[in-house]
Amino acid sequence: MQALILGGARSGKSRYAETLALQSGREVVYLATAQAHDAEMQARIQHHRMMRPVHWQTLEEPLALAAALQQHARPQRVLLVDCLTLWLTNLLCLDDETRLHTETTGLLACLPSLPGDVLLVSNEVGLGVVPLGELTRRYVDHAGWLHQQLAASVDNVVFMVAGLPYPLKGTVTWNG
Repeated sequence: MQALILGGARSGKSRYAETLALQSGREVVYLATAQAHDAEMQARIQHHRMMRPVHWQTLEEPLALAAALQQHARPQRVLLVDCLTLWLTNLLCLDDETRLHTETTGLLACLPSLPGDVLLVSNEVGLGVVPLGELTRRYVDHAGWLHQQLAASVDNVVFMVAGLPYPLKGTVTWNG
């Protein structure tokens, strides 16, 4: 099972994904994409770490997500990626279009062949005001394109609003 879980800031995306991972009864590997560039982000990362079950394996991978997914995917294992928009930000900040293209293409290419289950958490950023800055517009554009491609390729898409899941595609269920 693969699911894309979208929503705005503080919509309950991460909590929903973590609940699904717990309910699976499977081994969970949490792939964190955030980088602590300042004290506020470090505090956010620490809060997320404290909220996760201690028996989950946490891996920090800010850039090479496809490679990490391929390395850690196993049958009867859940990979939880939180979050794709931070990962995309990391890539955009490199200011290397080739790397951005390689990493996003790699993610889309590897997903169909991964064993086990994958939960992808991402911020829906296309519902607000169009940003004024060039980098921010690129970010919104790339996030929208990535979400469209992922939504087309995964079995399940859930949109989170105020902590409530709204299924857009499929029904999140665990096989076996």
